[in-house]
Amino acid sequence: MNLTLHKKIKSNLLGNILWLGLTLIVLTILIKLSLWQYDRGTAKEQRSIRIVQLNQRTPLTLNEVVQLSHTKQFTNKESVNDFPVTIDGEFIADYVFLLDNQVEERSLGYRVLQVVQTPSHAVLVNLGWIQGSINRNTLPEVKPLQGQYQFTGHVRVVEQGIMLMEQNFSKPSWPLRVQQIELEKFSTLVSPLINKPLLPFVIYVDKKESLGYKKNWQPIVMPAEKHFAYSFQWAALACAWLILMISLRVKTLRSSAQ
Repeated sequence: MNLTLHKKIKSNLLGNILWLGLTLIVLTILIKLSLWQYDRGTAKEQRSIRIVQLNQRTPLTLNEVVQLSHTKQFTNKESVNDFPVTIDGEFIADYVFLLDNQVEERSLGYRVLQVVQTPSHAVLVNLGWIQGSINRNTLPEVKPLQGQYQFTGHVRVVEQGIMLMEQNFSKPSWPLRVQQIELEKFSTLVSPLINKPLLPFVIYVDKKESLGYKKNWQPIVMPAEKHFAYSFQWAALACAWLILMISLRVKTLRSSAQ
């Protein structure tokens, strides 16, 4: 009798531990996902406000943007992000980068990027989207810009995504198809000719400018409202999971007591 009771107590204790462990693990994951989406939504909301405020200001020159990044001693990667800027420089026709896997209205294409040189700096400029060929071996015909241009744009700090394979530029062929913007690697390719490293950001040409290609970019791809909606969904799933697990445990205990 005592042995049977001991086994039952041991079984109930093990069941409680497993139930509690599973409940807490899943609940913690769901809550963390909810908080993560909420934080992203808050960050997007703050960035949207910042963009509106920056667009009300007179565009800075490229020298002023660089000087600002030094004097302010920013620690956040969003430091000079989204600043409006006016560029007066020369497009280097030898260096054209084609950023692969860029979709526009279900059509696959590329973003065309070209190096612009000013008396003080060299910077990579995003000129817009161009449609690609079904044949992956065929690159789109891109006519590089040449000579001096003056135009306005916005600073974009490039976020590095996950890459399955490292990009190898030991034998570049221009225009150069790339899977991701890696400014340090690009600098090693262009510096020998222009004698300047590329600045650690990209200039996106404003949509009102006529030069370049289709300018379909948005500074914020997913608005803050979607992140808040996802946050609510994860929180709701956390509550539903907790209610479900408590209900199942109560039913299990009632069944074992009978």
